[in-house]
Amino acid sequence: MKLVRYAVGRAVAYGLLEEDGAVRRITGSPFEPLRPGQTRHPVHEVRLLAPVDAPRIIGVGLNYVSHIRECNVSAPALPMLFMKHPSAVIGPGEAIVYPRRAKKVDFEGELAVVIGRHARRVSEAQALDYVLGYTCANDVSERETQVAEMKMGCLLVGKSYNTFCPLGPAIVTGLDPASLDLTTRLNGQVRQRINTSDLLFSVAGLVAYLSQAMTLWPGDTILTGTPSGVGPLQPGDVVEVEISGIGVLRNPVAAEA
Repeated sequence: MKLVRYAVGRAVAYGLLEEDGAVRRITGSPFEPLRPGQTRHPVHEVRLLAPVDAPRIIGVGLNYVSHIRECNVSAPALPMLFMKHPSAVIGPGEAIVYPRRAKKVDFEGELAVVIGRHARRVSEAQALDYVLGYTCANDVSERETQVAEMKMGCLLVGKSYNTFCPLGPAIVTGLDPASLDLTTRLNGQVRQRINTSDLLFSVAGLVAYLSQAMTLWPGDTILTGTPSGVGPLQPGDVVEVEISGIGVLRNPVAAEA
């Protein structure tokens, strides 16, 4: 099942992306019992939005074995976690804005996990029962600020500039998060290619670990980390994150006005 959030004119709704390419509107949200309606639109007649509206975003650093090797560092003993501000979220086709004062902005293609119901102290064996589904993410990062923050033992602004968290195009249910192919392309050239079997901390492990400390809410979104091959963006670029079974998240890059 593919769940989307979309706009028709000024109206915003959630819907089911059906096999014939139509979006069927649902009443309420996907975090409630699904109630598909009769209203349908061809997907090309709607504007797809970020599939979650202003979620709490939890990022994971150094979570692919390939990326750990690329950085020439030791594997973390616990998940390396940080937050991105909800104002960073944009949807498919929206522009990643390159900040005026930025010197190095990187793309990071990632699998995102969307929590479907409240999760508190769940076991790893139960964890995926609390996941609504999965979507593509781009953990855009401004490195100069990030490095300065990390020297102080913190990390927020370098990851949280407005537009620095593209999500989409859909939340897909029923996938095995331990075996998905992820590809990131910059201007059509493949820069990252990995299978999620390379994750150090599994999706189930991350959900269980987080839930021991905090209650995860419906809509909370976990970015599971990026593989090797991260690289810089420039205004005028187009970056695509594709994950098997989910689709392609495509965003242009524009200079800040």
